[in-house]
Amino acid sequence: MAMAAAAATAAPKMLSPNAVAQYRRDGYHFPVRVMPEADALAIRARLEAYEAKSGGPMAGSLRHKPHLLFTWLWDLVHHPRVLDAVEDVIGPNILCWSSSFFIKEKRDPSFVSWHQDSTYWGLSEPEVMTAWVALSPSTVEAGAMRVIPGSHGDQIAHRDTFDKRNLLTRGQEVMVEVDGAKAVDLVLKPGEMSLHHVRLEHGSEPNRSDDRRIGIAIRYIPTHVRQVVGERDSATLVRGVDAFRHFDHEPRPEHDLAPAAVALHKAIAERQGTLIAEDLRGHYA
Repeated sequence: MAMAAAAATAAPKMLSPNAVAQYRRDGYHFPVRVMPEADALAIRARLEAYEAKSGGPMAGSLRHKPHLLFTWLWDLVHHPRVLDAVEDVIGPNILCWSSSFFIKEKRDPSFVSWHQDSTYWGLSEPEVMTAWVALSPSTVEAGAMRVIPGSHGDQIAHRDTFDKRNLLTRGQEVMVEVDGAKAVDLVLKPGEMSLHHVRLEHGSEPNRSDDRRIGIAIRYIPTHVRQVVGERDSATLVRGVDAFRHFDHEPRPEHDLAPAAVALHKAIAERQGTLIAEDLRGHYA
């Protein structure tokens, strides 16, 4: 596409030319430092303060598009350093299509099978980038995301396993043999992020550590991408201009959990949640 070509030739804002080339070749790039560790831990503290007040871990639909409910997450999906890195790959006109908390509790025995995000999302083109921002250490022991380099070329058929230990809704997995020896663990420190392509094969192991593994995945698309499944969709314009208007634009919450924001979020989660299969149960990748 013209926008992708423009991004490839424009002077980079955040990523080096080698980093952009590596993303295009392998389907991922990490680590990218986007904020000081203290800032990431402060966001974690705000999440956990909410959880303490509400009586338990954030769950279900609240983990889907929480930036529409909390001002501090709205600010995160608009973070200039996050967007600079995204722009270096997909161009200057950017929508945030979704965000999701990805939290594995300590000593969680569950896992995520090898899969591609693009399988169920209904977007017109595979020009989707996920920025996965770590709010706690994402280590091998904690079940960091694992990826297969170069596996983002084609859409692969998936099968449903309904394995109860699998955190994906249907236990979906790619219908090809995955060589785990080729996998790369995307180990991140708080305040770092990884970037990965929507078709990249990825999964994760159980969290065997004594701490929660907390991250937020933010899915960005260039404005020419459309939703081709179901009703008209919505997204948040985070940078540039949207000359296409394929999506309804989502507003900033007036304050955390503002009544109007809660009502809008409920409607959007009910409509869009069916498209994000691995998020329906509020689980992880």
